Amino acid sequence: MPADPNRFARELFAPLPDRYDHLAEILSFGQNGRWRSAMVDCVLPVDGVILDVASGTAGVALQLAARTDGHREAGRGAADDAHGGAAGAESGRAAGAESGRAAGAESGRAAGAESGRAAGAEGGGVRVVGVDLTEEMLRQGRRRVAAAGMGDRVGLVGGKAEQLPFPDGYFDALTFTYLLRYVQDPQATLTELARVLKPGGTMASLEFCVPTGTFWRPAWWAYTRLALPAGGLLLGGREWFRVGRFLGPNISAHYRRYPVSWTVEAWRKAGLTDVSARVMSLGGGLVMWGTRRDQGGTGERGVPR
Repeated sequence: MPADPNRFARELFAPLPDRYDHLAEILSFGQNGRWRSAMVDCVLPVDGVILDVASGTAGVALQLAARTDGHREAGRGAADDAHGGAAGAESGRAAGAESGRAAGAESGRAAGAESGRAAGAEGGGVRVVGVDLTEEMLRQGRRRVAAAGMGDRVGLVGGKAEQLPFPDGYFDALTFTYLLRYVQDPQATLTELARVLKPGGTMASLEFCVPTGTFWRPAWWAYTRLALPAGGLLLGGREWFRVGRFLGPNISAHYRRYPVSWTVEAWRKAGLTDVSARVMSLGGGLVMWGTRRDQGGTGERGVPR
């Protein structure tokens, strides 16, 4: 694990957004999209506002919005602005407690305004707020949202999963993708994610996994150590070679330290019940989901009640 996982993740992903979605599908043999759809299935149907963490170029956020009925032109009024301001003030106070009142209030106002606009949009269907560390990925995501005509349904903001700029119990559902390998403390991060989820809301995630078995595990090892870096270099250049070379060893190291059984228990400790895990594509992908328990969960900034 790098000394500063957030900085490492930003540096790793900053050069990738222009071709990220296309190459992610090619290099995963189309499984990335299949895994995403399975994760989205876990939270739908739902009404209200969904938070998509590690949103990147907004692929999951757009799918969440597109797979709901009643996509109509949204109107924004004074009530929406007030809603955003209220969320911003609350999240500003929470962030300010840790990183300084002025900086926290500013971050909270920006994120709260974005989430308020998404939450206040009129019309049927889900509204989605996407959060990501990497501004380059978010810029590409905003272009994709605009091209899809979903600016009224999907809003994207910068932020850290370990310190979300939103009040407790704000979102009706939550998704996150390829996140826990890039944080210093997965348990604390899961607790923070659960903090912003309403009681009874569903949280779902997608992550790579390590296959088992005498054939598939060696085949996966060979692909991730040899073919993936070579394919990344051939199709995407030096930046994608770096990603391809990093992924296999990083995935293996993560599951040596945090096996799936540990992760399931970490979700429960964070305040989730009915936690389930589905291994996909012969062990290459892992989809998890659970429900935020009504009582005995987590409080402000993940402090147990």
